[in-house]
Amino acid sequence: MDFRLLGRVGAATGAEELQLGPVKRRSVLAALLLKANSAVPVEQLIAALWDDAPPTHARTVVQGHVSRLRALLASAGAGEHGVGLMTQGPSYVFEVPETLLDTCRFERLARRGRLRQRPADAVAVLGEALALWHGPALDGTAPSAPLRAAAQTLEEARLDVVESLAVAYERLGDRAGAVAVLQAEVAAHPLRESLAEALILALYRAGRRSDALDRYHRVRCLLADELGVGPGPGLRSAYETALRGGPVGAGGAGPVDLLPAPGAGPAPVPDARYGADALLLAPAGRPPAPAGPAPRLLPRGVRGFLGRDTELAALDRIAGAGDGAVALVTGPAGVGKTALALQWAHHRQARYPGGTLFADLRGFGGVPAEPAETVREFLIALGVPARDLPDSAAAAAALYRELTARRALLVVLDNVRGTDQVRSLLPSGTGSAVLVTSRIRLSGLIVEELARPVPLDVLGPVPATELLAAAVGEERVAAEPEAADRLARLCDGLPLALRITAAQLAARPRWRLADLAAELADEQRRLALLSLDEAEESGVAAALRITVQGLPPEAVRLFALLGVVPGPDLERYAAAALLGRDPAVAAEALDRLAGAHLVTEYAPGRYSMHDLVRLYARGLGTDEGALLRLLDSYTATALAASLAAEPGEKPCCTLPREAPADAPARTFADRPAALRWYAVERENLAAAVTAARAAGHDDRAWRLAVLQWPYVVWSVRDGWAPLLEQALEASRLLDDPDAESRVRALLGWVLTREGQLSEALAQLELAPALAARAHAPSSEAIALVNLAVALDADGITDTSLRHVTRAVRLAREAQDVLTELLALQHRTRQLLARGDIAAAERCTAYALALDDHGVTTGLGALRRAALRLSRSEALLALGERDAAESCTRQALAEAASQGFQEGVNRARSQLEALGRPVDLPAAPEGGGRPVRS
Repeated sequence: MDFRLLGRVGAATGAEELQLGPVKRRSVLAALLLKANSAVPVEQLIAALWDDAPPTHARTVVQGHVSRLRALLASAGAGEHGVGLMTQGPSYVFEVPETLLDTCRFERLARRGRLRQRPADAVAVLGEALALWHGPALDGTAPSAPLRAAAQTLEEARLDVVESLAVAYERLGDRAGAVAVLQAEVAAHPLRESLAEALILALYRAGRRSDALDRYHRVRCLLADELGVGPGPGLRSAYETALRGGPVGAGGAGPVDLLPAPGAGPAPVPDARYGADALLLAPAGRPPAPAGPAPRLLPRGVRGFLGRDTELAALDRIAGAGDGAVALVTGPAGVGKTALALQWAHHRQARYPGGTLFADLRGFGGVPAEPAETVREFLIALGVPARDLPDSAAAAAALYRELTARRALLVVLDNVRGTDQVRSLLPSGTGSAVLVTSRIRLSGLIVEELARPVPLDVLGPVPATELLAAAVGEERVAAEPEAADRLARLCDGLPLALRITAAQLAARPRWRLADLAAELADEQRRLALLSLDEAEESGVAAALRITVQGLPPEAVRLFALLGVVPGPDLERYAAAALLGRDPAVAAEALDRLAGAHLVTEYAPGRYSMHDLVRLYARGLGTDEGALLRLLDSYTATALAASLAAEPGEKPCCTLPREAPADAPARTFADRPAALRWYAVERENLAAAVTAARAAGHDDRAWRLAVLQWPYVVWSVRDGWAPLLEQALEASRLLDDPDAESRVRALLGWVLTREGQLSEALAQLELAPALAARAHAPSSEAIALVNLAVALDADGITDTSLRHVTRAVRLAREAQDVLTELLALQHRTRQLLARGDIAAAERCTAYALALDDHGVTTGLGALRRAALRLSRSEALLALGERDAAESCTRQALAEAASQGFQEGVNRARSQLEALGRPVDLPAAPEGGGRPVRS
């Protein structure tokens, strides 16, 4: 799908344009798309439709247009594209991936184009951005004040890109292209001075001085006639440049008569790495400053530095590559980035005879250092007298590049928050090396300067304990090795936390390590203890607070909600549930948090965080509904997984009545994908059940446990009883007989498989009556079969036969074919065990003739395989050996295809008993998981 605001407002699916209808409906769509993926109150939509006082029925009109838009989107299959129009309280949210909205694509292309260093690339990308426009923004909408303001904002953004495109043409040397781009826009916006200024300079650089001067006079007269004002300083400066033949900055040299005289040296040329307006010029009339003595600006290194051999070796490799190498050390707050950088720099600075420069750019605390001021400090260190420092930042940067071109320097830039802080500080000589530290990934530096990242993680148990020993004494640590290990774990291996812990111990010489470990074990006090009384800003919490500052609002909000997450990790759907936003928005927020090392992407799309970070997030306060949204997302996804894992089975439950139908939930392409999800999310789902119980959401707790039944069946002996016992308590508190029956039936089956028959019967004997009370025939049938299985462990009884007979009847009346197959499967085994061969053969013939609606995977296929094996036994007992072999081979193929190892083993045994060769078919790729027997 495609949604357009840059021109006539519209929407299309492929080549088919959606018929939006009247102007007001088009205006509602525009107002929603302008705030895509955000809640838009009805009052704002009313304001967008009526410029004057709205009619009394305005709300009804808006609701009608929203309803028609929903129907139109549904008919176009919008849901398949991730598009939906949702109601959120008194507001509406238009959910749409940013790639489907032309304003988002335009913004992204504009940003990319401005970052392109090669002029040709910039021209191509910016031109692509402008090609998205097909007329005035928001064309075809109501002329209301909000929509007019939005259209003007979009037009301003377009004009900014036009001006950037003109600059790119200039850098490319295509001055005619720059003139052509600007002339059309100046004609359309004759009073926009920045456009006129750019056109005057472009005409002048193209050798059309008279046209440039004429353009200025026309604009000056127009400003005076229309607005009663004179030209601004920028426009006057452009006129003076054209009039006097002065230098023209970014555009390069002017007309031929302005080129330098012979012998005056090369003309200034732009250095694209530092921006188009940075010229490699010394200050006017001043020769380049002479090279001064080699500066050594490194501060003292950190005492007690240990380990990090891998990272030090990585820095050696990067620096050894030469060609102005840039190494980027990244990691979370307090992990020791500065310590590593100083350790390496102190031991390697002798390799750089030109000197060592160091600057703390204070990107994560205090007032960030201005790059221009740092350049001036570096120039003084390089021997430039203060009185000779250039006046402008651009000239200072140019002089810095000139001086560093002939030196082999080591430049260490600490605490960098953004690539912009770094660009003007990079030396230009290929023999130099740069070492940057940051809590942020700084992708721009990697892309633009080919910086090589060196990620720094927390210390492992051994080096963490060694750091404690170095700080408090080896004897003290050796006396309490277990307490030392516990302290290292409680500090998450974070060097800052370990050093503060050591300081706490040094200040309390009578304390044992175990005493402080006991204090730190209290989660309510841990962060407070990991700060120094006299330097609160140096503690772990302060470091995390500073890291969070400056992140985008959505990332900050998500971080504050991470304390709600009960499990060890999360992915974008869980994050989307916490935020109440689209998974794409959540994924971007997670990526920003990972870029700031507040969470760790330990596997593609899966994020975890250290305990100290979790504790800090938990203390930020949270949205009270976040946990419930997360539980509903897990429940909706588990329901989808159960349906995908066992197609044809009736759902064991539905979503709670008050749960939103649009909770963020995964979809599953097939059964293996669903089973993989269960395996990956098992710890999170178990933690969610516990959290739901603690918060009083028992209706979610039992569902989250029971909805895992497909995975329970295929991994039965993996210790499911504690989880199901929590679910049982939740169902009892709800006084929900069907829920209690479901839980008891599953728990009893698990206990039966684990050999705990008395405990199993205690659960299973109550389950059928509860299901009958709830008028749930499928639940009652399953409970009766599970009860019969437990009873038959000590031999077939009349009671268990009656249970299975009733289960068959209940399933048949409920038209629940797969549950009927389950009951018939056990009925057949009972008949075989009693020696009633003819009845067993008739039972299997009837069962295998049932229409299971083409279910070929999961438990349906498994039950058919088991029934075929029982039928084979009956046929063999009746003397029909060929028919028995054929039936066994069919069962073998089905069992192997599903990974039903117990069935495979039975089939092989039966073929061996028949004296037939056993050719085991290969299980198809993505087949089922073997049952543990």
